[in-house]
Amino acid sequence: MDWIYGIHAVQTMLKSAPQRVTELHVQQGRKDDRLQKIHNLAEQHGIALQLTSVKRLDAKTEGRHQGVMALCQPGETYDETFLMQLAGKHGASSFFLMLDGVTDPHNLGACLRSADGAGVQAVIVPKDNSVGLTPIVQKVACGAAESIPLVTVTNLTRTLDKLQQQGCWVVGTDGEADQTIYDLDLTGPTVIVMGAEGDGMRQLTRKQCDFLAKLPMSGSVESLNVSVATGVCLFEAVRQRAVKSSQ
Repeated sequence: MDWIYGIHAVQTMLKSAPQRVTELHVQQGRKDDRLQKIHNLAEQHGIALQLTSVKRLDAKTEGRHQGVMALCQPGETYDETFLMQLAGKHGASSFFLMLDGVTDPHNLGACLRSADGAGVQAVIVPKDNSVGLTPIVQKVACGAAESIPLVTVTNLTRTLDKLQQQGCWVVGTDGEADQTIYDLDLTGPTVIVMGAEGDGMRQLTRKQCDFLAKLPMSGSVESLNVSVATGVCLFEAVRQRAVKSSQ
């Protein structure tokens, strides 16, 4: 089991999966409206709330706990079978994000948050060489880790092939690509593939893509942080889809 912490992360857990919460600790002597919502949710779901010293909260967490932490059973992850069912269900509106080897929990958490905001139906990661749903990921995701399916697969290339057979177009991001993300049509069933921090996509993943695209960079830096780049790419797809639906 993992400790999750932070008002938003704990509040979302209490709303979406209260059955996973086995212990709930709130800072002793602290009273404000945001923590009162935690109190109310705990009472609503019959979860005992323990008043805890700041010293103990600090010892159990790795970042800003904001006066609350919860011990939770592991979050659910999904497999390739579930992903294919999603693709079949959503059809022409399928919209997936694949992360090829993102190992920084802050980056994964931020990517989950952007994916949830953009309406992505699932985030796909490899079982190996990728960070899982750690407490830091859940804190940074601000509740998105509980609301968007995280699909772990053994072989990214094989999974992309199966999604292509379901009608999805695969768009990989590569700084050396000839076209930008703004040049592509992202309104159909789409998988956007982002590479790992520093190294980018692996060669086999790159070869499986239908299109490669880059973000236009005008300054002195060569690339953006993967979580920032993910947000840019996902919301370009959101923009295009909104325009198409309004026509």
